Amino acid sequence: MSDSLLSNSLWFIPMAFVAAPAVAADYLSIPQAQQLLFPSASSFIERPTLFDSGARSAIKSHAGTRQRQDHQPIWRVEKDGQLQGWFMVDDVIGKHEYITYAAAITADGEVMGIEVLSYRETHGAEVRDESWRANFKGKSLKDPFKLDEDVPNISGATLSCRNLLDGVKRLLTIHELFLARES
Repeated sequence: MSDSLLSNSLWFIPMAFVAAPAVAADYLSIPQAQQLLFPSASSFIERPTLFDSGARSAIKSHAGTRQRQDHQPIWRVEKDGQLQGWFMVDDVIGKHEYITYAAAITADGEVMGIEVLSYRETHGAEVRDESWRANFKGKSLKDPFKLDEDVPNISGATLSCRNLLDGVKRLLTIHELFLARES
């Protein structure tokens, strides 16, 4: 068999593509996350929030991260007519795909907890671990929000960890700029 015949016939060899499996999992619905983060709440009142370019600039200036969406899903959480806190749903980019999460923030601007609703990355799903998410409890804008200082990094999930940390800081900034006066 000549070399030219061999090299010309290589296109017959089936190509094996190795691709990371696509992993997209929805773990919680919004009502399920609301129940987990505010188990004693009696009502979740959706508060439509639209940000114009000036508001998005203010958020970026204070939080250090860009507000990607014009609309931020926010609910005022009450128990028997009294404000319990704020429930927010947000998306951050992990490495390549969005992570949808929810944060519970007290009326005073402290994180009560976060829940991952949907995780679409192939790696780094450890950010769903309760022990890791517990590091956010009690965080406020007084904290430096540094990865491995405030919240530990997870090897192999650095971008997911960092972007969730930045996202929560951005949500606390939204609370401070637009919601704290309603508290």
